[in-house]
Amino acid sequence: MKAWEANIRRVTPYVPGEQPKSKDVIKLNTNENPYPPSPRVKEALLNVDELRKYPDPNVYDLRKALADYHKIDINRMFVGVGSDDVLANIFITFFNGDKPVLFPDITYSFYDVWASLYNIPFEQPKLDDNFRIVKEDYYKPNGGIVIANPNAPTAIAEPMSFIEDIVKNNQESVVVVDEAYVDFGGESALPLIDKYDNLLVVRTFSKSRSLAGMRIGYVMGHEDLIAALNDVKQSINSYTMTRASIDVGVASVLDDDYFREYVAKIVSTREAFSKEMRELGFTFADSSANFIFAKHNKAKAADIYNAAKDKGIFVRYFNKPRIDNYLRITIGTDEEMDKFLAFLKEFLTTSGC
Repeated sequence: MKAWEANIRRVTPYVPGEQPKSKDVIKLNTNENPYPPSPRVKEALLNVDELRKYPDPNVYDLRKALADYHKIDINRMFVGVGSDDVLANIFITFFNGDKPVLFPDITYSFYDVWASLYNIPFEQPKLDDNFRIVKEDYYKPNGGIVIANPNAPTAIAEPMSFIEDIVKNNQESVVVVDEAYVDFGGESALPLIDKYDNLLVVRTFSKSRSLAGMRIGYVMGHEDLIAALNDVKQSINSYTMTRASIDVGVASVLDDDYFREYVAKIVSTREAFSKEMRELGFTFADSSANFIFAKHNKAKAADIYNAAKDKGIFVRYFNKPRIDNYLRITIGTDEEMDKFLAFLKEFLTTSGC
């Protein structure tokens, strides 16, 4: 080993879903929205100007649009380059104690990557046999708590009263609720930020607003928490949001009718697809997200995953303990889901399942 190699930070990185180069595939593996963003987004992109100048480091226009939309004070709003950027800043800013940060053993797999990267101690209480959070596991000394609600990859959502119980019993640490999928059926914890100054609620434009490619995320909470996040962000990179992202984000927020119409369309497709999947012998919890997390009563998940990929259909398979016989299947268009169902029927028939 060379001397300088001893100073390299070694981490096991987060592995995102496959991004196939070919466009001639059905892509149901990364929870992207199958529909385009609001037409106002395209109009905003066509009118972006002054790219030679730095964007607003305070992202005022987008923060103001989001604050007005959620009916909160602008000083309770922080915006970043996707919710991953927002969450990374949260980990750096608030999780600096000796006690472990708590998050479930089956959840968004970037949490333990950030904790490892920033040398943050953490523990992962196990979900129960039905993949539900055991809230009593979080009633102990900790350096912070992160709960994805609805959870990923399970698609299970807990009611606001459940989340409040965790927040109420942990008022000496920061509790983060990651609501990346809440628009598809979950109950938001946002009303609780008026009651608890230790709560942060994270959202993203990547799923319900069809803007994964623009990287826009945000978090809402007490102004003191937001001020601390801004101090850290300004100490790393003042100009995180591009002018295009800011303008596009504002345009998306202002077209609420379009947003609600297409979220409802995805939910409708999810419910119809879920019914068909159960009839084919799949079992899964009711989904509150834009995906389902399912296993078959006979066929192995890995076999389905590989066979589907050979046919140009991508779903997500996690080769991990407890979930290695499950598939996470994003909800696409009606046509895409029909094609996937046709594949499954043929696969199950030919494989004797």
